[in-house]
Amino acid sequence: MENSKRVGFFEQVYQLVRQIPTGRVASYGTIARMLGRPGAARIVGWALHSIPEQSDVPWHRVLNRRGQIAFNPQSNTANLQRALLEAEGIEFDAHGCVDWERFAWPSWDDSIDVLRNSEKPHFGHG
Repeated sequence: MENSKRVGFFEQVYQLVRQIPTGRVASYGTIARMLGRPGAARIVGWALHSIPEQSDVPWHRVLNRRGQIAFNPQSNTANLQRALLEAEGIEFDAHGCVDWERFAWPSWDDSIDVLRNSEKPHFGHG
């Protein structure tokens, strides 16, 4: 992706992630699909990884498609992300997964429309 297009897409990611309300989460793939780029989940991750420290973008509200934190579970960043989410009322199961039906943004019913033309994500373990 050429630099100017990447910067433009990153800004779109930031604008959309700012809309995720407190106590809700979205997946990298959902953000990509909502921006019309269904194969760009990894680029959404790069965008969030590139956020300056003092940014107002709530990066911690974006998880992988399994509803888990994407960072190494022992990393400081993963611990920070989990603490921020738990402070907002997000609950994790014993496997470190969030219940998409309870915490997804857009709401679970709205997400069905977003996911209709894409691969069904795996929710939790089992």
